[in-house]
Amino acid sequence: MAYDDAGRTAPPETSSGVPAAVLEHVFDDPAHGEPGRDRIAVHVLWEFVLLAGLVAMAWLLWREDSDALRGGSLKTLLVDVAALGLLTLAAGLSLRAGAVNLAIGPVALAAALHFAEQGDRGTREALLPALAIAAAAGLALALAVVVLHVPGWAASLAGAAGVIVYLERRPAPVTVQGDYDPRGSALYFFVGFAAVAVLGGLFAAMKPVRRLIGRFRPVADPARRRGVAAATVTALALVGSTVLAMLGGVLIAANGDGQVAPGTGLDWTVLAVGTVMLAGTSAYGRRGGIFGTLFAVCLVVVFLAWTVPHGWTVSRWALGGAVLGVGLLVTRLVETFGRPRPAPPGPLGPVRPARDGALSGGWTMTPPPEPADAWPSVLPVRQHDTPVEAWEAPRWDNEPRRWDADDR
Repeated sequence: MAYDDAGRTAPPETSSGVPAAVLEHVFDDPAHGEPGRDRIAVHVLWEFVLLAGLVAMAWLLWREDSDALRGGSLKTLLVDVAALGLLTLAAGLSLRAGAVNLAIGPVALAAALHFAEQGDRGTREALLPALAIAAAAGLALALAVVVLHVPGWAASLAGAAGVIVYLERRPAPVTVQGDYDPRGSALYFFVGFAAVAVLGGLFAAMKPVRRLIGRFRPVADPARRRGVAAATVTALALVGSTVLAMLGGVLIAANGDGQVAPGTGLDWTVLAVGTVMLAGTSAYGRRGGIFGTLFAVCLVVVFLAWTVPHGWTVSRWALGGAVLGVGLLVTRLVETFGRPRPAPPGPLGPVRPARDGALSGGWTMTPPPEPADAWPSVLPVRQHDTPVEAWEAPRWDNEPRRWDADDR
């Protein structure tokens, strides 16, 4: 049986078994995670599928009702894309941070009702109080999530329940009081949403940004805190998602048919979360595409416009549930083919797993890696020795002769 002290002299290793010197170069999260960097090819391929579906759906809409893609109908369609896009951005921002905000739907509906009631006072007068309330509500939600370190879906669901209590106090539809028409700036709203979605996807595709945004995503024990940086980014994401949901609700009210019907708003949550997952954002957080949000939102809105010429009434619950179901499959696809490749050899050589049979103290039943005869000799070597016959050594001449057979 042999032993080795490799565990005492080797570089420090984390729980993943990779030396610390190699860790920073091959891990998206230096402290935890899988070796290697996330792969983006699966997102690019899926976005081509979304683009093909959008082109096919736009062609079907053009064939059924070409007027829906020109003039005032096109402007209404672009505002609808921007409104749902803001809700989808809100869901995607919180989802990428690893703390999905389920209160975005109720917040959007509450903002729509507020704008419908206060719109006659002016757009700015109606918008500023809603902006302040949304920011305060998002901050309260963020503090609950990061201070208590609880799941975002649970804390936001509790916040959604509080907003629904406010919504239930309005049993009848509210007529929009203001005369603001967002269709006059439809192109600007659409371009603004597209720019934010694409640029956000590009920045989030960079390794340092993606690592920072998704740091709240659990990698071991979900109840373990992930540090100050993760808490700060998650808090900002929750505040930003709540504000984006409020802006989306204002566009929904201003671009509607003149009335805002009360409800729970959770149908908007399901549709927004389902759309962002359809776009390629993982339900576990961190991973996501570049153009997926833009293509997915346009696909959903064009599909709803395509149902109008047929006289169909599609419930947001039904559409949101269907989109969410497909989004779950996309999440599995992204997590399977988007996870890192095996880690390449680092400056300390390729990473080798621990040998079988090693004990916690460094003892092992395996033979040493080098043969015993390979060790260098520790005895000094004489360079200029002259050969001496053994029987001619001086000690034979100096010693007394004790017995000689010829002297008898």
